[in-house]
Amino acid sequence: MNPTTARWFAEYAADHRHPNNRLTHKIAIPGIVFHILAMLTWVPLGTVAGFPVTLALVGWVLAVGFWVYYLPRSGAVLGLATLPVMLFGNLVPAPVVITIAVVGWTVQLAGHSIWEKNRPSFMKNAAQALIGPLFFTALLTGELRKPAYPA
Repeated sequence: MNPTTARWFAEYAADHRHPNNRLTHKIAIPGIVFHILAMLTWVPLGTVAGFPVTLALVGWVLAVGFWVYYLPRSGAVLGLATLPVMLFGNLVPAPVVITIAVVGWTVQLAGHSIWEKNRPSFMKNAAQALIGPLFFTALLTGELRKPAYPA
C-alpha cells in the first residue's frame, strides 16, 4: 500500500472509531454509491459510436481510475462491483433511487452524529468520499487486514 493510501485509510479509521458508526457505514455506503451512480445515469452527455454516454460513465471512469491507482486489487473489485449500476442504474425507478439516497444518507449521518460525534470524513477532505468505499472493499477483500482504529 502506498503512503498516501495508508495515510488516507488512517484518517478514515480515525473518524470511524465507534463500532456502531462503522456498522452504519457498511449499510449506508453501498446505498450511497448506488444512488450517486444511478442518479448520474439520468444526465445524458451524448453518444459515442452509438453508445449513450452519461455523467455516470464519466464519474465511474474517474472513480475507478482513482481506486485502482491507490489500491489496484480492491480498486478493480470495486470498479467491477459498481459497473452494473453505471450501466443499468437508469432502469431503477426514480422513487426507489431517491428512497435509497435518503435512507443511506440518514443512516450514515446518524452514525456520525449519534455515536462518533464528528462530521463525515469527506467534509474535511473531499478525497475521503472515494476512500470510504475503497476502505470497506479493502476490508472485504482482505487487502486491509487490521485497520488501525485509534482509541
